[in-house]
Amino acid sequence: MMRRYCLLVAALALAVLQIGFLSWIIAARAALLRDGREVLLKVEPVDPRDLLRGDYVRLGYDISTIPRDLVTFGPPIETERGADVYVRLKRQPDGFWGVASAYVDAPPASPPPDGEVDLHGKLAYSGPDDPIRVDYGIERFYLPEGEGKPIERDMRVRSFGILAAVGAHGAVQIKALMDGDTKLFEEPLY
Repeated sequence: MMRRYCLLVAALALAVLQIGFLSWIIAARAALLRDGREVLLKVEPVDPRDLLRGDYVRLGYDISTIPRDLVTFGPPIETERGADVYVRLKRQPDGFWGVASAYVDAPPASPPPDGEVDLHGKLAYSGPDDPIRVDYGIERFYLPEGEGKPIERDMRVRSFGILAAVGAHGAVQIKALMDGDTKLFEEPLY
């Protein structure tokens, strides 16, 4: 009898732990989408299909390629793939946000001033004299079935953007796919 009771308590504790962990992940994403600072990023399409998850638009960003003269390398100088990169964005006259500076291995010493925001990404490529490439974890946007190809075709003709939410420590999440001032698809909070 006591053994059954212990197994039941252990199973319930495990279930509560799993539910709590999943709830924490969902709540963190929803908080970022709800409370994060909005930035508009210019995008370029790559290709639109994933066999398991359906249509998507694979996105490239102007802010993903950063000229070396805008990059500060923190100690130790390490430009291996996967290194932390902190990119400071500034609002441009066209409404999109562009790179003001970037920091590899160490976050900027001061918080961003008004009109600027910091993104956290991972170093994808760094050659000796080449610009660095950064991945932010927002390179895919999933769409309803059958919508990927037409949007990819339209992206090659006119400018699209991503409305992204940026958290206090540089975490970024896609909020919406934009065609000019029109929100085509918006991510739900949950």
